[in-house]
Amino acid sequence: MSKTIALIHTSPSMIPVFKALADEHLKGRTIFNMVDESLLCDIIRDGRCPPNTAKRLVGHVLAAESAGAEVILVSCSSMGRAVEASRALCGVPVMRVDEPMAECAIATGKRIGVIATLPSTLEPTVALIESKAAGAGQKVTIRSQVVEGAFAAVIGGDGGRHDALVAAALKTMASEVDVIVLAQASMARVVDALAPTDKPVPILSSPKLAIEHLASMTNQ
Repeated sequence: MSKTIALIHTSPSMIPVFKALADEHLKGRTIFNMVDESLLCDIIRDGRCPPNTAKRLVGHVLAAESAGAEVILVSCSSMGRAVEASRALCGVPVMRVDEPMAECAIATGKRIGVIATLPSTLEPTVALIESKAAGAGQKVTIRSQVVEGAFAAVIGGDGGRHDALVAAALKTMASEVDVIVLAQASMARVVDALAPTDKPVPILSSPKLAIEHLASMTNQ
């Protein structure tokens, strides 16, 4: 029997990214999207996820369950703690987009790099990796970086500058760690454009790993 999956986004730009992955990995499932850009606007304004914003996310999760979702994925890493809070109120599995990525990172190496374009996304991603490592009884060192100017560039319509700044940061960090984690799904496209020689270590992005995990969860 087909599972119904809800994808909750804070940007409409993520819909085609996840649709392409779902078309490949989630055949036979029923999928619907929910988008609330105001969530991300609040996070950018405050530099964190404020309580009222977290409450709105929880409301969306509960609405998705009421609409028939049997599994829910929130695609914004900045909402991670709000996603976790929603689980106590929801009767179906609710997944952080970055959980499979964090688990993969600690299984790949002890020196983990984390790159973000927003501080509000960097902190919860680092905290998640630390938590997963502690739960697995592993000691890791984390090198984190916010790519200055990249988010302003993409918001201003200069996607090329965003990609160039992120690519330069990835190339530099790759010589210092065993694995790199992209804290935002929107950076995944940069990795595909890098030459193989510029990727001497694995570079993990959340969308593909999250959808592959969803596929295994719903393969019943």
